[in-house]
Amino acid sequence: MAMTTETTDCQLAPDVAAKYARLRGIVRELGSVLVAWSAGVDSTLLLKVCHDELGDRAVAVTAVSESLPTRELAAAKQLAAELGVRHLLVETSELANEDYASNPANRCYYCKEELYTTIWPMAEQEGLAHVANGANLDDVGDFRPGMQAARELGVRAPLLEAELGKPEIRALSYELGLPTWDKPAFACLSSRIPYGSRVTQEKLEQIDRAEMVLLRHGFRQMRVRHHDEVARIEVPPADMPRFFSDGVHEQVVTALREIGFRYVTLDLQGYRSGSLNEGLPQAAPLAASGERPGRKPLPMLQL
Repeated sequence: MAMTTETTDCQLAPDVAAKYARLRGIVRELGSVLVAWSAGVDSTLLLKVCHDELGDRAVAVTAVSESLPTRELAAAKQLAAELGVRHLLVETSELANEDYASNPANRCYYCKEELYTTIWPMAEQEGLAHVANGANLDDVGDFRPGMQAARELGVRAPLLEAELGKPEIRALSYELGLPTWDKPAFACLSSRIPYGSRVTQEKLEQIDRAEMVLLRHGFRQMRVRHHDEVARIEVPPADMPRFFSDGVHEQVVTALREIGFRYVTLDLQGYRSGSLNEGLPQAAPLAASGERPGRKPLPMLQL
């Protein structure tokens, strides 16, 4: 699908067209922005609109750490080139933070705090007035500690401000010709590890390799949850029969055992976003804001 710079209101439902117009207005008011970009559905739509409205006053930045799958970094580099957007990479080191590595329920808070305190100085160095992320209306009803960190650090969420939800974001992405319009939902690799179980580089590498095995077998929407010796695979129920055709399950079991898992299981409830949140109380505690030690900007790489 070829990417376009504009879409017409007649191609969209009236309410979606109105929200799209509102989003463009919000972005124009920003004047300049550094977009925290994962190359997922939401942040890619935001980056596209920012680039359309602001030109070279919109810059993308992707954080590179152990929790980012290698496949996602490669996809981000390729898509940035296709969009014609200036793309920066910055190394972050969440695992060096014990508050993150110990994997509490609000782990994401510490990840986003690390990210935003790192990229704000980059925005200032680039002469950009704002930092923005791809948070949207669907994120409001979920347990998202990272959104607290974003609010505390003054990060804008234009998609949320325009009241755009995921189905509308996908519809807009399709009309704008973005290849991410039907991309499966994605979260960092640490989200595959149960709260309280330590996040380590070894576990993250195992998860990354295991999910690549499933991708090679044609499973697009999936997760490999890391329960120490057990790999718990989640795929949509409609995809489950594929495991038991042409010896796929035997190949998957063999590959995941070679990666280091002793047991390989298929979750009969199927894929669901944030399944590890199911054991949390309804009101999970968020991190207190408090003082933050000053941090030096990390080395910046420009593509």
